[in-house]
Amino acid sequence: MDWMAWTLPTAIFFAGIALLLTAMTAWELRSASIPRRGFLPISTTRGDRLFIGLLGSAYLHLLVIGATDWNIWIASGVSLVWLVVVMRWG
Repeated sequence: MDWMAWTLPTAIFFAGIALLLTAMTAWELRSASIPRRGFLPISTTRGDRLFIGLLGSAYLHLLVIGATDWNIWIASGVSLVWLVVVMRWG
């Protein structure tokens, strides 16, 4: 049976997502978020912006990897910047 080979970048990625979800859960339990409008065309809470940011980051990462010859770490950096922008101003 073939098993998925976990590399260090893959483990860091999934550990980061798990840590982010844990932190957001604790933050939501500590202080409930109120919907607000940013540059996104809908009212969103912190959790909504996290979901939209993660989904957008995944697609952006794939786009950069597929359309350019940039290093994977540059694509990851661009995706992380997108996630921060959506969480802060989305």
